[in-house]
Amino acid sequence: MTNKHNLLLAYYGDDFTGSTDALEFLSRAGIKTVLFIDTPTPGQLSRYEGLQAIGVAGMTRAMPPAEMEKVLLPAFEALKQLGAPHVHYKVCSTFDSSPGIGSIGKAADVGAQVFNARFIPLLVAAPALGRYCAFGNLFARMGIGSTGEIFRLDRHPSMSKHPVTPADESDLRLHLSKQTTKTTGLVDVADLEKRQDIAQTKLQSEITKGSDVVLFDGLNDGHLLTAAKLIDGYASEGKPLFSIGSSGIEMALGSLWQERGISTPKTAWADPGKAKSMLVISGSCSPVTAKQITYASAQDFAEIELDTQAVVRSTDMSATVAPYIHLISELMQRGIPVILHTSVGTADPRFEKTYELFSQQGLSQNDIRSKTAQLYGAALGMIALGVAEKANLQRLIIAGGDTSGYAARALGIEAVEMIAPLSPGAPLCKAYAPGSAADGLEVNFKGGQVGAHNYFEMVLNGQNITA
Repeated sequence: MTNKHNLLLAYYGDDFTGSTDALEFLSRAGIKTVLFIDTPTPGQLSRYEGLQAIGVAGMTRAMPPAEMEKVLLPAFEALKQLGAPHVHYKVCSTFDSSPGIGSIGKAADVGAQVFNARFIPLLVAAPALGRYCAFGNLFARMGIGSTGEIFRLDRHPSMSKHPVTPADESDLRLHLSKQTTKTTGLVDVADLEKRQDIAQTKLQSEITKGSDVVLFDGLNDGHLLTAAKLIDGYASEGKPLFSIGSSGIEMALGSLWQERGISTPKTAWADPGKAKSMLVISGSCSPVTAKQITYASAQDFAEIELDTQAVVRSTDMSATVAPYIHLISELMQRGIPVILHTSVGTADPRFEKTYELFSQQGLSQNDIRSKTAQLYGAALGMIALGVAEKANLQRLIIAGGDTSGYAARALGIEAVEMIAPLSPGAPLCKAYAPGSAADGLEVNFKGGQVGAHNYFEMVLNGQNITA
C-alpha cells in the first residue's frame, strides 16, 4: 500500500453536516482538504491539486446496522487503499447512535475488520464546540457557537429527548457497550495531565489488557494535543490507524501537525459579505434550529412550511415540489431570503402527523427515521436545485444532519471546499457540482445543534461568528 496522493488523513462522516465540521478544522489547521459526496475515484482526486486530506460525507447516522455494514465495508476498504496514515470514522460530537440506528458499535466492528486494528482510538471531546469528556462522561453545551449552558449528555435538554436516539447514558463506554461486544478502556483527564511518557504507559496498559477501543477524555485543547501524540505513534502509511470520534480527532491531529511544522494555521479568509440571495432548507427537528427559524421569520425572512404529508404520499415528487420552486423563485427575485422547513421542533403538528402516516405503512421507528431523512432530504434538495435553475441563488443553508446528505445528492454536488468560517463546525463552502445549477454555490451545512438564535441572519450577512 502506497500513499500515492501524500494524504495525511482520510475520513468518513456519518452525516453531511458533521463532515463539514471536520472539513473546517482541517482547513483551519492549514491542511488542504476537500469533502466528497462519495468515495472519490483517482480521476476525481486528480482534479484537486495539493490535497493533504479528504473526507467522504456519508449518511450512516440514519441507517440500521445491516445497511451500515453494506456501505461501510467498501468505503473503508477504499479509504484504506489511499495509504493515509490516519483513517477516521467521524461521528456527531453528541455521539448520536443506538443499537438499532446509526450504530457506532457497528462502525467499530467493521473498522476493526478492515484495518485489522490492534485498538481503536475514540475521541469525542471537542472543546471548541462545547463538547467535553471527563472520566468517560460526555458533556455538551446547548447550542454550538452559542453561550448556552453545559449539561451532562443524559440531562441535555435536546439530546436527552432526541426523537430517535435519546441520550439516556452519558458514560460513553456504557453507551457503546449496547452496540458492540468490543471492550472499551479509558485514558482519563488525570492521565492526560501527567507527563507524556506516563500517559503513554497508561494507553499501552489499556491495549495490553485487551481493550478493543480506548476512549480519550478531553477538557481543553492541550488534552487533545496530548491524545494526538499518544495515538500518532501507532499510525503509518503501510498500516493506517483507524479511529472513531468527533471533529476532535481533526482538531487534535491538526494541532500536532502544526507543532511539527507540517502545516501552518490559516487565519486569513476572504470576506463573504452579505448574500444578494439566500435560501435555507431545513429538515432539522432540533429545538435550537426551531428557535433560529422563529427568530428569522420575525425579521425579514419569508417562512414556508413544506407539506410533509404530501411528500410522504407523493407518487410524482417533481410535481409535488414544483409550486415551492415557483414561489421561492419569485421571492428570491424580489430579494427576500427564504426559509423552507419540514418542522419547527418536535411539537410541530407535521411531525406527529407524518409519523402516523409512516406507522400506518408498518414501518418501525428506526425505519421511519431513515425514510424521513431520504424523502425530506430529496424533496428539499430538488426544490433548492429548481430555485438555483430559475433564480440567481448565491447562498444556500442546509440544516439537519440526517437530511443533508440526501439534499446534497439531489443538488448534484460532487464535493465541497471551505471558503470562509462562519460558526464553529459549520463553515461556508464552495460547491463543486459538474453539470448542475448548484455548481459554484456558496453552501453552509448546519447541524441541528449548531448556532445562536440569530444564526440565519448572521450567515445572510456573511458574519464570521467565530472571530
